[in-house]
Amino acid sequence: MSIFNVVAVFITLVALAAWVNYRYIKLPSTIGLMLIGLALSLGLIGLSAIGVDIKSPAEQFLGSINFGETLMRGMLSFLLFAGALRINFQDLKQEKFSITSLATVGVAASTFLVGTALYYALKVVEMPLAYGYCLVFGALISPTDPVAVLAILRTVHAPKNLATRIAGESLFNDGVGVVVFTVLLGIVTHGGSVEAGHVILLFVREALGAIVFGLIIGYLAFILLKEVDNYTVEILLTLALVAGGYALASELGVSGPIAIVVAGLLIGNHGRWHAMSEETRVNLDMFWELIDEFLNAVLFVWIGLEILILPFTWTHLIVGLIAIPVALGSRFISVFGVINVLRFKREFTRHAVKVLTWGGLRGGLAIAMALSISQSEARNLIVAITYVVVVFSILVQGLTIKRVVKDLVPDQGTTIGHEESTDIQ
Repeated sequence: MSIFNVVAVFITLVALAAWVNYRYIKLPSTIGLMLIGLALSLGLIGLSAIGVDIKSPAEQFLGSINFGETLMRGMLSFLLFAGALRINFQDLKQEKFSITSLATVGVAASTFLVGTALYYALKVVEMPLAYGYCLVFGALISPTDPVAVLAILRTVHAPKNLATRIAGESLFNDGVGVVVFTVLLGIVTHGGSVEAGHVILLFVREALGAIVFGLIIGYLAFILLKEVDNYTVEILLTLALVAGGYALASELGVSGPIAIVVAGLLIGNHGRWHAMSEETRVNLDMFWELIDEFLNAVLFVWIGLEILILPFTWTHLIVGLIAIPVALGSRFISVFGVINVLRFKREFTRHAVKVLTWGGLRGGLAIAMALSISQSEARNLIVAITYVVVVFSILVQGLTIKRVVKDLVPDQGTTIGHEESTDIQ
């Protein structure tokens, strides 16, 4: 099947799913679309079981698209930029200690806790997995997914400081998670050990290098935006910033996601008020909101359909169900530790640990990292349990986070984003 036909089929499917969700199911877009994708997949599996083989061509169609590559190399940069464009930098700056601590110490602690707890839990149920691979799973499941988090967070009226912490952590912790995942996967795959200096150097290059690179490309785009007053040209410049910046970051060996987030924050704040007219701001926001909604729709339908081609057995499902409380418990402990240290410097709402734990959604990024592991029995198991945890996270946590916030935190009627004022100039 040609690339055009693949894209055409997917867009048609996503559009119909969006219509069905809006007209009948009426769930938040991301949750409803993934649920429809899952239902469609299970329906095809059921039809195949009674002799109607529609499943095979569907598997062939999905197998022709590399989920991990398409997400990491194609969709992610646009989704992250669209999310960062909405974040108020002054709000982010006020929560810098919380966000930095959760995105670094929190991820590292959660990786160790998830890996260790899963290792012993699987030994108890006589489904052992090597400790190294348990840690690899911990590394890919510990970072919260910015795409899933931002998509759900827009429907929740959380206090501004809490919403900023959740959103900010999700935007930056994937860079740390990728470094930890890469190091651990290298140890497990190739054996031996990695020196602390190598890990620090890798982190500096991937994360800190990406921040510097993101500032450079963001400022260059800001200069170009300031020289024109035509929203069509300015939108094209932001597209070039995202696509070209992400590709160049990959070539330079720095974290593309972090670079694009930094560039998006710069354009969405400094660039918004100093390089754009009111007409440009309105049209730019509308354009990137459409890109965000469209790619989110594609991504979550795709996650639902992926069950057709993932290696799945009843054993995988059982292990996945074990991994859900392991991941949640480890996140609770890591967040609890970080926040209780930070209470000496910052104020936190009474139930902040619970909300940050339940609001730490996992999504397509975790699946993409799992799919990047070399083919092996361990890889098949990790991919399957990652999928189970992600589906639970989006469907159960995503559907209930609004109720959790409403019950535990006073509703201040605030959401993350820009207010129509110039106080951030």
